[in-house]
Amino acid sequence: MSGRKLSEDDANSLLKILKSRFEKHAERHKSVNWNIVEGRLMERPEKLWALNEMEISGGEPDVVGSVKESGQVIFMDCSPESPKGRRSLCYDKAARINRKEHPPKNSAMEIANSMGIEILTEEQYRFLQKQGTFDTKTSSWITTPEDVRNLGGAEFADFRYGKVFIYHNSAESYYAARGFRGVLFV
Repeated sequence: MSGRKLSEDDANSLLKILKSRFEKHAERHKSVNWNIVEGRLMERPEKLWALNEMEISGGEPDVVGSVKESGQVIFMDCSPESPKGRRSLCYDKAARINRKEHPPKNSAMEIANSMGIEILTEEQYRFLQKQGTFDTKTSSWITTPEDVRNLGGAEFADFRYGKVFIYHNSAESYYAARGFRGVLFV
C-alpha cells in the first residue's frame, strides 16, 4: 500500500470530516485523543488514503478505540447501514470466478484488499454493534473461518430484533442489501 497518498487538499478535507465525526460521536472512543489520531495519520499517508477509500464508498469511518500495547488507533466503518459503495458483492475472488451465471463485477475481499483495509471479524462486528446500532436493513459479509470457506460457504451478519445475527450463505451469492464493513489499524 505504500505510494498511495492523498493530495494535501484532499488530506485536509478528509481530516476535517474525520475530526467532525470524532467529536460528534465521542462515546465511541472515550479514551482516545484527536491530536494523537491526527498525528498517527499524518505519519502514515497510506492509512489516510485507505480512510478516504472507506469514506468515498459510504463507510463513514470513525475511531472506535485503540490498542494499548501498540498505540494503534482503530477505525471501523460506522455508517448506519452497510456502505452503499460496497454492496452487491460475492465474498471473494474464488467465489466470483466460480459463479456460473451473472457474476458480480467484484468481491468483498478483493475490494477490501485494494482499499488497504480488512473485513470485520465476527468479534469485531459484535464489538461495533456495542458502539451503536448498525445494519438494521442491510447485512455485511464478515471474515469467514477457513473450514467454512473451504466448503463453499461464507458468513455475514446483521442486527435485527435487538441482537446480532450471524448467518451463512454460499460465498458466490450476492445481494443489493449486502456489503461489507472494514477495519483499519493506524
